[in-house]
Amino acid sequence: MQTLLFLTIALPLAGAVVLLLGGKATNAWGHLLGCATVISAFACGVGLFTHLLGLPAEERSVHEVLFSWVPVGALKVDFGLQLDALSMCFVLLITGVGALIHIYSVGYMKTDPGRRRFFAYLNLFIAAMLLLVLADNYLGLYLGWEGVGLASYLLIGFWSHKPSAATAAKKAFVVNRVGDMGLAIALMVLFATVGSVTYSTVFTAVPAMTNGALTAVGLLLLLGACGKSAQVPLQSWLGDAMEGPTPVSALIHAATMVTAGVYLIVRSGPVFTAAPAAQTAVVTVGAVTLLFGAIIGCAKDDIKKALAASTMSQIGYMVLAAGLGPAGYAVAILHLLTHGFFKAGLFLGAGSVMHAMDDETDMRRYGGLRTLLPITFVTFGLGYLAIIGVPPFAGFFSKDAIIETALNTGGLTGLLLGGAALLGAGITAFYMTRVMLLTFFGQKRWKPNTHPHESPHVMTLPMIVLAVGSVGAGALLAIGNTLQHWLEPVVGHHEAAHVYPAWITTTTALGVVAIGVAVAVRMYLGRPVNQVASEWVSPVTAAARHDLYGDAFNEAAFMRSGQALSRALVTIERRGIDGAIEAIATAVGLTSTAVRRAQNGFARSYALSIFVGATLVVAMLVMVRL
Repeated sequence: MQTLLFLTIALPLAGAVVLLLGGKATNAWGHLLGCATVISAFACGVGLFTHLLGLPAEERSVHEVLFSWVPVGALKVDFGLQLDALSMCFVLLITGVGALIHIYSVGYMKTDPGRRRFFAYLNLFIAAMLLLVLADNYLGLYLGWEGVGLASYLLIGFWSHKPSAATAAKKAFVVNRVGDMGLAIALMVLFATVGSVTYSTVFTAVPAMTNGALTAVGLLLLLGACGKSAQVPLQSWLGDAMEGPTPVSALIHAATMVTAGVYLIVRSGPVFTAAPAAQTAVVTVGAVTLLFGAIIGCAKDDIKKALAASTMSQIGYMVLAAGLGPAGYAVAILHLLTHGFFKAGLFLGAGSVMHAMDDETDMRRYGGLRTLLPITFVTFGLGYLAIIGVPPFAGFFSKDAIIETALNTGGLTGLLLGGAALLGAGITAFYMTRVMLLTFFGQKRWKPNTHPHESPHVMTLPMIVLAVGSVGAGALLAIGNTLQHWLEPVVGHHEAAHVYPAWITTTTALGVVAIGVAVAVRMYLGRPVNQVASEWVSPVTAAARHDLYGDAFNEAAFMRSGQALSRALVTIERRGIDGAIEAIATAVGLTSTAVRRAQNGFARSYALSIFVGATLVVAMLVMVRL
């Protein structure tokens, strides 16, 4: 089993190395190697899953130490891998959905001259994410964390000849560095207080840590999670990241990057459970972000950016659930897994629509595509039903569980969190119905010389598989608390509270979803669609079109204040430090000038100086005698 564990990471990493170093010699078959390595990694994951299933629940863990990594003074860190119930979920998601996205990319990137390099970056992305979830310590997680950041930069900016893509890649990289600093400092605090960054040692030491240290670590870990998972206030990079090829969007949003923050919070559950202030911060961030992303999604005409806002909102649901502690860890992972299916399917469906519409992304120029793209319409539609939470589709089980868990927190807190989750569900139903209607229904609004056509089988087959997951994954994982029991060895056993009967929560949620769908149908079905955005809109719509001024806030609060601080430091350096040095130099220069004038080379001047000096010495001696 240790060999399979190692190969799960090594295979896609080796694929990336071969494709990057092989150069043009691998162009002809590079895409095939890229797919083969990830499919093989998925096969290894299935083998590991089968092995864990055969073990008693308390023994479902595989651990392997590859070598001594950091033997420096008191810091001893092994390069170790750990597979347990939690990381197993991510391994199957990353490699399974990742393999489907690789296969889809064969058709999507068929004519791109950089296809081999694209598959190398995809392989690197998969390998880094697998390392992140399989490391047995925070330092190994950090290595994978930074690898994911690098791969995302390379993939978002893959078409770097477009200024918008290059800018989006730099933006994602810079924003994520802010979160990464939080994670790095958290590791330093852990080493200073615990003397280790290994999970087992840290979690064992949690009861002995001070509340201040636990809170600091929790908040710093949350900062790291906000960066990778695009949560408020580090959410601004996600919409711009749509400049990359569509398979990149699917991989980032469904199986890799944005799920890393949720994994970090759930993996660090013992820390957050022991730090109520940090846990409250997690819940607050999740609740704010799920509404933040949903509101933005209502005003986006770019199909990929609408789906990106949706991801921000759905990850907010997961973070909200994870912030509820042991009661929410399992449901957070449940929604993460179901989201992996329907969000990947939605993005690949969006790519199929773009493929048919000559890379057009504006939904105002779509319409009436359901008859011309029947497979895309059905698979996208199943993903739509899953994300808005219609039973028996996958999203119904996971989102309903989060709403129920939030409401069952009890008191005013439960009402606020549950209310936010319910409101988010209604808004999600509205903007996703808008996406469906603008894309597949209504009148044809295509550009001249556009001839929509269904995508090739290499693209539609992965969409069909993901659609199947969008339909059945929720029931498979939720009924009988299957996933909850699977995760118990990691997140612990928790008996759910029932402040409100389950049927009331479910009925209320479905009612809110129905209202959202009805409002969208009334506004968009059978009505003309302006192909140019109206200049006169409500303040809320204007704010949503500008991503609720997230960039403006960051610019005002951080960039401009940072520039002002930099200018102040430059002034202090120039007028203070440099000024003092220049003053000393000037004083030395003036003194030298005066001394130089006294040494003029004339004997009479020196004789006079000797006479004056001798006179002063004699006068002093006389005064001393008297």
